[in-house]
Amino acid sequence: MGIPEHDPDSEAEIACSIARSLDIVGDRWTILILRDAFRGLRRFDEFRRDLEIPRAVLADRLRKLVESGVMVKRRYQDHPPRDEYRLTRMGMQLSPILVSLMQWGDRWLGGPDGAPTLLVHEPCGTEVDLGFHCGTCGEDFTPAAIISRPGPGAPHETAPRA
Repeated sequence: MGIPEHDPDSEAEIACSIARSLDIVGDRWTILILRDAFRGLRRFDEFRRDLEIPRAVLADRLRKLVESGVMVKRRYQDHPPRDEYRLTRMGMQLSPILVSLMQWGDRWLGGPDGAPTLLVHEPCGTEVDLGFHCGTCGEDFTPAAIISRPGPGAPHETAPRA
């Protein structure tokens, strides 16, 4: 049983950034391709070998990532023609989402030996820890301190929710 299909043309879906984002990155293979791209993999055969993913599935997911602007396809060899896939600025901004998902999995689903991979800030060697930080007042905070309110792209009947 997978994620239920949604109507991408419904006004609620159009106004929901999470639903629109899931249309691009909302399946297992896409997330794993992105993980590998952040690890430096760029070529079709590298993704295929690392993920053990069927060729047709990989080709489809890479095509969708390129069409959506998350990755760009660049030719690195003409004979025979070979391309590589690189994250765009839009794609690079998915990094905190993947790191957060990884850290959530480490905390709640990890084995007794701990995290299989540690992410470290290279210049100082400190382990990366994501959280919420207010750029205005300088405070760190938890999700309990976040509220929702309609933004400029919200339908007029949208009510604020906590």
